[in-house]
Amino acid sequence: MNKHRIDPGTKIDLSEIDPDDTPLADKKSEAKKESEKLVDRLRELQELLFAERRRKVLVVLQGMDTSGKDGTVRHVMSGFNPAGVRVVSFRKPSPDELAHDYLWRVHAQTPSAGEVAVFNRSHYEDVLVVRVHELVPEKQWRERYQQINDFERMLVENDTIVLKFFLHISADEQRKRLQERIDDPTKRWKFQHGDLDERKLWKDYMKAYEDAIEKTSTAWAPWYVVPANAKWYRNYVVARTIAETLDSLDMSYPKIDLGDVKVE
Repeated sequence: MNKHRIDPGTKIDLSEIDPDDTPLADKKSEAKKESEKLVDRLRELQELLFAERRRKVLVVLQGMDTSGKDGTVRHVMSGFNPAGVRVVSFRKPSPDELAHDYLWRVHAQTPSAGEVAVFNRSHYEDVLVVRVHELVPEKQWRERYQQINDFERMLVENDTIVLKFFLHISADEQRKRLQERIDDPTKRWKFQHGDLDERKLWKDYMKAYEDAIEKTSTAWAPWYVVPANAKWYRNYVVARTIAETLDSLDMSYPKIDLGDVKVE
């Protein structure tokens, strides 16, 4: 997975990363079969995580509209026990949330021991949307890079595994997917006219993402830039990254001393 992992200090130019690229899989059919095996393995690993109740896992999914955040959750986490996973979507802050610091609502949603939390969008909106739409002064959003690094370091030091994925699609692929939403009555509910306004700001968002990834991909909470034009490859990379990370924890079921307990 090092192919897509962004090492600390790496300069990012998203225009040089091909969203159609599939370097870790030669054939779609083989990758889809492997993804099915990975989903089964993730089911086992999630059960271990839940039973052990020592570590927590935070998965951050970021990307432009239609990049596949919901699809990633549906496919990669399909085998997870609902008792041990939460998917959190951060929308426009409420008045109460705005009355606190921007990380207040985020910290409340981080995973507890044995749990997996998936952020579908996240605290990174506060250096993305906020920046592009000039919702706060530049000095303020620039200070947030270090604040986010400190926040994520604190989570990691308290036994949270943080994995961050930027689902990288092309502007042309987004155009196709938005048109599909308009044309398909079963998908039309996902479309909002505001999506077209945001699309006009593509270059501004790419620059915001480049800076965010450069400044917040750390040894303790790395970013993975995942080519996501091919949905099957996106799912494969995310599933494999999470599985390999959990496998590396060398988890085990708790040992219970039953003594002379018998079921009568």
